[in-house]
Amino acid sequence: MADAATAPEEALDDATLAGRARDGDIGAYEQLVLRYQGRMFRLASTMLADRAEAEDVTQEVFLTAWRRITQLRDDGAFAGWLYRMTTNRCLNVLRARPDHADVDPDSTESPQRSTQPEHAAQVNGQLAALTTALQRLTPEQRACWLLREVHGQSYEEIAEIVGANTTAVRGRIARARVQLAEVMQPWR
Repeated sequence: MADAATAPEEALDDATLAGRARDGDIGAYEQLVLRYQGRMFRLASTMLADRAEAEDVTQEVFLTAWRRITQLRDDGAFAGWLYRMTTNRCLNVLRARPDHADVDPDSTESPQRSTQPEHAAQVNGQLAALTTALQRLTPEQRACWLLREVHGQSYEEIAEIVGANTTAVRGRIARARVQLAEVMQPWR
């Protein structure tokens, strides 16, 4: 049985990899990037509704994380740290946009094509409606809703990520759910 010193990096937990990365182990950091880049890209892509911006944000987050890994005080908090950086960067991009209402659903990844054209058209319509509805939420509501419903974060984790208390997070998610339910009513 292999011990932690000889275990392949893929099998190591985040805390061990983050500790090694802080010590300059590029291979350990690469494993963390491989483990989390998909999640961070999906979060950014959904928040921004723009694939190119999401790619830029994801790249910036991982570059910043590498440069600042020595500032991470708790190696076990690496994932939360990435979620916080990604969310904050997306919020900054959204705030810098001249108009938050413009949405191009075609700029995000399309769902897997169904063999039944009617079903595929319905799913595409639902996803386009959801993307549009998400863009109508405030950036803070959108971030909280996505972190909870898509990424499965707890209210406490979301509060830490967005820099608010859990009551505010619950309120943002509740308002987002009401707005989304109204917009998505025709699809039920």
